[in-house]
Amino acid sequence: MALYLTLDRGYSATYAGLVAALHGLGGVVSSLVAGVMADRLGRRPTMLIAQTSTAFSVALLGFMEHPIAIAGVAFLVGMASNASRPAVQAMMADIVKPEDRVRAFSLNYWAINLGFAISSAGAGFLAEYSYQAGFLIEAAMTLACAVVVFVKLPESRPERTTAQKAAEPSVGLGTVLRDGRFMSVVGLSFLVALIFQQGYVALPVAMGTDGFSSSDFGAAIAVNGVLIVALQIPVTRFIEHRDPRRLLVVSSLLAGYGFGLTAFAGSLGVYVLTVCVWTLAEIINSPIQTGLVVRLSPVHGRGRYQGMYTMSWAVAALTAPLMGGYVIDRFGSEWLWGACAVIGMVAAGGYWVLMRNMPEEESAVVEKVAVPEEGAVAKAGEVTPAA
Repeated sequence: MALYLTLDRGYSATYAGLVAALHGLGGVVSSLVAGVMADRLGRRPTMLIAQTSTAFSVALLGFMEHPIAIAGVAFLVGMASNASRPAVQAMMADIVKPEDRVRAFSLNYWAINLGFAISSAGAGFLAEYSYQAGFLIEAAMTLACAVVVFVKLPESRPERTTAQKAAEPSVGLGTVLRDGRFMSVVGLSFLVALIFQQGYVALPVAMGTDGFSSSDFGAAIAVNGVLIVALQIPVTRFIEHRDPRRLLVVSSLLAGYGFGLTAFAGSLGVYVLTVCVWTLAEIINSPIQTGLVVRLSPVHGRGRYQGMYTMSWAVAALTAPLMGGYVIDRFGSEWLWGACAVIGMVAAGGYWVLMRNMPEEESAVVEKVAVPEEGAVAKAGEVTPAA
């Protein structure tokens, strides 16, 4: 989208950032709504609504000509495409045993990036011939995913018994907002996401400004997906039982410094090197962070908690393009990459303080309570970790 708007359509980096920000704003709106839907309607219906809506809105975006129409439909795409995330993450927490969740989230992330590695490189070359074809192909693949969900995926939402309804207070969005520790995690997640989001708007704009083509960016960003496919599983085995506090601190620093190094990039090879650094941060951060969110979420409020967590990334997707576009146009890309390094250090310090006050025994207590109920739900719904 960033390259389409700046190179193909001739708009400024600020306008490209505005469109990407509206896409992020749509995600902010849908995150909380989709979280509530996942708890009330179920994970499967929420995913079906989100994916079919995404397919139609992405196809529509490819035919928009007027700048206001492009911005408006981009908002709809952001709202639809982000709505499936809380349901997907809540479903995984429903069907996977607590001790296997870090590995499960890593495998899911690995699968996503296997597709990303192929599509990012392919899209870069495809864009040189037809951007519209890229929109239509994405719409078709998203619709195919919805068909798979409809045909193959059973519902996994835990049902509350009468005794549980009497003993446990209901979980609303107010409950989530009053959970200080969880909201601290959401805030830190926002800072980390703010850094990572620069790779999808500011980075292509900066590379375009330096004279690189869409295929150059596609090749550079494809390294992100290739490394995740190659390293996610072995790295997860290495970090699975290690101190999550240190891992979150290290990943935050790697993310900040990885993008900070982009200030010194003058060739495609150096850009690829910087992608390698922040990709390692992504590999470490994603499963640990998602596992921490599940650990702090009550069983019958997982959709709402995941929705709030997803919103931190959606707000970052809203803020990062505005930040990136403005800073590049006003001060130059070097200032943006320096800011990323500072944000990474701030996030690392925040994780260190937050996790220092979280006793290790808490994990065992929370998971022991959740296991029997999840086992019963998996049996009733015929959904097992293997499925």
